[in-house]
Amino acid sequence: DNDLEAARQAKKQAFTKYFPTASASGVGFMADKGLLEMSLGPGTEMSMLKNGVMGGVSAQMPLFTGGRILNANRLADVGVETSRLQRRMSHDEVVLTAETYFWQAVMLKEKLKTVAAVERQLDKFAKDADAAVAAGVSDRNDLLQVNLRKNETRSNRITLENALLTAKLLLAQYTGHAGDSIDVSADMSGGLPPSPLQLYTDPSAALPQTAEYAMMTQNVKANRLKYKMAVGQNLPTVAIGGGYMWDNLMDKSHPFWIGFATVSIPLSGWWGGSHEMKKQRLAVRNAENTLRDNSQLLMINMENKWNDMNDAYRKIGIAMESIAQAEENLRLHDDYYRAGTATMSDLLEAQTLYQNSRSAYVEAYAEYQIKKREYLQAVGQ
Repeated sequence: DNDLEAARQAKKQAFTKYFPTASASGVGFMADKGLLEMSLGPGTEMSMLKNGVMGGVSAQMPLFTGGRILNANRLADVGVETSRLQRRMSHDEVVLTAETYFWQAVMLKEKLKTVAAVERQLDKFAKDADAAVAAGVSDRNDLLQVNLRKNETRSNRITLENALLTAKLLLAQYTGHAGDSIDVSADMSGGLPPSPLQLYTDPSAALPQTAEYAMMTQNVKANRLKYKMAVGQNLPTVAIGGGYMWDNLMDKSHPFWIGFATVSIPLSGWWGGSHEMKKQRLAVRNAENTLRDNSQLLMINMENKWNDMNDAYRKIGIAMESIAQAEENLRLHDDYYRAGTATMSDLLEAQTLYQNSRSAYVEAYAEYQIKKREYLQAVGQ
């Protein structure tokens, strides 16, 4: 915002060059002898202007400056538009960063829910193992395995809780809130988000909508204006002016009005100026080459972001299938353990697969939301 406002002030400053420039000046002097001396005859000399005072007010209006004032104002307009585009790009970056922090916090919160579900499962396993030991159909090794897994889960919970606290603090700081004043919530009940196919935009059609492309076009425009200003530096300058002057050089007040016109032609400046114009012409070509090359890279990036988003979406579907399979696998191993045809190690392994599938789902869901934001920004939405 500050940079944009500074560019607007620069534009207003450039506009003032269209108007006359006014100035006031004054000078007083004192010499040890007259500045003007003449001999009137043998032994007769006249000395004048030993001291005096001069001053006045004048104004000057440029009539022709080789287009420098006009092009400087156009360049200031480019500066305002460039700052506006930079602000838009900064806004997109802030939105993406805030959303990334948000989904990190959501993901960790969902993993804590999975840990809570796993802890309930382990409590149930511990009761089953304890009952099996009491009935004499199993040894205490099963119960020890369950207790070890419970300790491992408790340790994971501590790690996740600390990570969630840090993620929420980062989100709060980035969005300008107190660290303990926010919480996050998102619907991750196991469903599949809407298909991203409706979000697709043809790269060639999306290119003009992107801030990056607009920035490059403004850069081309700025370099062309700089070339015109370099040409203007080597053209004549014409101005008119006038003012009110006053002097007291011979002990007499002398006010008067004055009008003048000036024409300035840079003769020797053409030597260096011709090289400056060639340099600016090359700068224009470089800007045009950059526009053409980076436009292709921007369209490639759009396709890449599209593929990343679709990959993340497909991972959600795969994770959902894995959850269903892991839940069924866990149910079967629970039944097998109760029937005595599976070991506690098999049951805990099935429980681990279930936990990993749930974690994979929330990670894929959060990744998809971030990739979707990246794609929308890449196509200028």
